[in-house]
Amino acid sequence: MDEVATVHSGEPGAARSAGPLTGIRVLEFAGMGPAPFAAMMLADLGAEVIRLDRLSQLGRPARDLVVRGRRSVAVDLKHPEGRDVALALTARSDVLIEGYRPGVMERLGLSPKTCLAVNPQLVYGRMTGWGQTGPYAQRAGHDINYIAMSGALAMIGRRDQPPTPPLNLLGDLGGGGCFLAFGVLCALLARNRSGKGQVVDAAMVDGSALLTTMFHGAPWTVGRGPRGTNMLDSGAPFYDVYETEDHQWISVGAIEAAFYAELVDGLGLDHTDMYPQLDRAGWPRRKELVAGRFRSKTLSEWLTIFGDRDACVAPVLDPLEASRHEHHVERNSYVDIAGVRQPAPVPRFSESEPAVPEAAPRVGAHSVATLRELGHTSSAIDRLIARGVFGQATGSTV
Repeated sequence: MDEVATVHSGEPGAARSAGPLTGIRVLEFAGMGPAPFAAMMLADLGAEVIRLDRLSQLGRPARDLVVRGRRSVAVDLKHPEGRDVALALTARSDVLIEGYRPGVMERLGLSPKTCLAVNPQLVYGRMTGWGQTGPYAQRAGHDINYIAMSGALAMIGRRDQPPTPPLNLLGDLGGGGCFLAFGVLCALLARNRSGKGQVVDAAMVDGSALLTTMFHGAPWTVGRGPRGTNMLDSGAPFYDVYETEDHQWISVGAIEAAFYAELVDGLGLDHTDMYPQLDRAGWPRRKELVAGRFRSKTLSEWLTIFGDRDACVAPVLDPLEASRHEHHVERNSYVDIAGVRQPAPVPRFSESEPAVPEAAPRVGAHSVATLRELGHTSSAIDRLIARGVFGQATGSTV
């Protein structure tokens, strides 16, 4: 791959990636957040993903980069003929992904029971905040609510400050989309043994709770003292971010004794002031010493000082800066898709490295082509479009 690879969405039927999921077909019911992220992960690694978008969004560009690598069909699922096409696509798919509130797919006539009846080998992936069952199952919510209930949010933040929402990384993406993709792949492996599909119930409150597992058994990291006073939550002088002279930020994660010694030496601090390392009573004073020293030089100067030291020091970069950093450039960690630089597919594979994803399509860009693949004639397709069951966008990409 070149330093920055560039790709534009091709026509339906264009060559797909040679990634490890090549040959897997996924039917995605359009939504926002974790379910599309899971579908992106599968598409990035070579799966063929068809996204059933709302007809009301016909022709609109994708609102989110995570919709890359898909084909888009604009359909009214409340219309019987729209539902019938969805079932026909289900019969041809390995995986179905939906992220609606419990009961929505049932009301559309696309319940797991109905879909597994037409395709007994289907993996039916369901993404919700609270899960398919439980007292909160029908409640509305967002990432912040799910990680609040899972115990994750309470641990994040500085001393004497409220919990700090970590964007929507822990609920939507880490605890939601990643676990849905993981569950789908596990169900596909199980299908290889049993020949049977199954339902995957992925909930953001469950996934974000699982992410806190180590902290239930390791109170010395987070949980021994109030928020912001522990090792990994900004309480320790050797695990935090510090401002530099030029108002940039640098991260420090010198937990192990050898790395801590390198940090102290690199900062030019007196060892008698900085030890014993794990003496919690001395952490506030030592944090002041470290912060004062970092404020004495620019970020560039500190990166030069720590360049050859194993002190677990790295600059705090914004997304654009990260995409331009020499480490990411050498590893081709970012790609340019239709003029937008964004993270490349991960992880990496020695024998089945996926291609650069196609750009996110306009809503309904592949409706006609998909209906043709299902065997619909041109006149039948025209009739469905005229009746407002499907829509075909002009122009295939953003």
